[in-house]
Amino acid sequence: MKLTAILAALLGGLAALPATAQDRFPTRPIRYVVPFAAGGPSDIVARIMAPHMSATLGQPVVIDNRVGAGGVTGVDVVAKAAPDGYTLGIGSAGALAISPSLGRGTPYNPLTDLAPITLGVLVPEPLVVPGASPFRSLQDLIADARARPGALNFGSTGNGSMPHLAAEQLRAAAGLDLVQIAYNSGGQLATAILRNEVQLGFADLPVLLPNIQAGTMRALAVGTPERMPWLPDVPTFAELGLPSVDASNWHGLVAPARTQAGPLDALRRAAIAALQDPEVRQRLNQQGAVPGGNSPEAFGAFIASEGRKWGEVIRRNNISPE
Repeated sequence: MKLTAILAALLGGLAALPATAQDRFPTRPIRYVVPFAAGGPSDIVARIMAPHMSATLGQPVVIDNRVGAGGVTGVDVVAKAAPDGYTLGIGSAGALAISPSLGRGTPYNPLTDLAPITLGVLVPEPLVVPGASPFRSLQDLIADARARPGALNFGSTGNGSMPHLAAEQLRAAAGLDLVQIAYNSGGQLATAILRNEVQLGFADLPVLLPNIQAGTMRALAVGTPERMPWLPDVPTFAELGLPSVDASNWHGLVAPARTQAGPLDALRRAAIAALQDPEVRQRLNQQGAVPGGNSPEAFGAFIASEGRKWGEVIRRNNISPE
């Protein structure tokens, strides 16, 4: 009986070892892949979150910038990493919901090759005109565009970019004939709007907010469900009768598919704790971003929904990469 008891105790202890090892996760630094250069929107969000995630996890969270293909290269690094919890990344709407429907698509399927962790931030995408523009409202712009088909130019950051797709939504919803002029970056696009090289454009709020606040740009509408605290007097497209103009950029955390449940849950808890931290929320708000923090299930459903929405815009307008 004593031998049986000893064997049972030993076997029980061995059975508990995997759980104990999993409880100890992490035991070494974690790589946080950012698919854009230092100083970009994704990088800023990741660097604001990383120290707080490190504090929760008890290990360094190290930023690894992997630039290329509009964010696709970095997300592919995450998709192909070992599913052990020691690699996560931050993907944008472009890499997770738009690029899979453009041209040859992406080397990964965002719905099957990645494990959603949580939405990091939502970034409003307002429609703006130059401060000296005669358009005081969206109705003014629409009336002029309808009276002069093809006379107004809108700026974008390239075929299939969020500013391009948002403008395509507006074009379809209001029945407008607008001409696209593409630029290489959000900064160049903002400068073109300021100089009236283009008469209207969408872009991430952080790029536009200083000029809106200075009065050198005028925001006419925003494609979010509710008005934004930074722009309390700017109506939503839904308020103006165009609910199908539903454009916001976003950045969300993902891990390799098949990442073990324990480590994945630890990463989720650390990310959400960071996003709920008052200092983090304040710093993200200062960037013109709405902090996220939803469940993996909700974020996965959001990625799928965004993919369907932008895929339809791409197919309807026969958009291909440049």
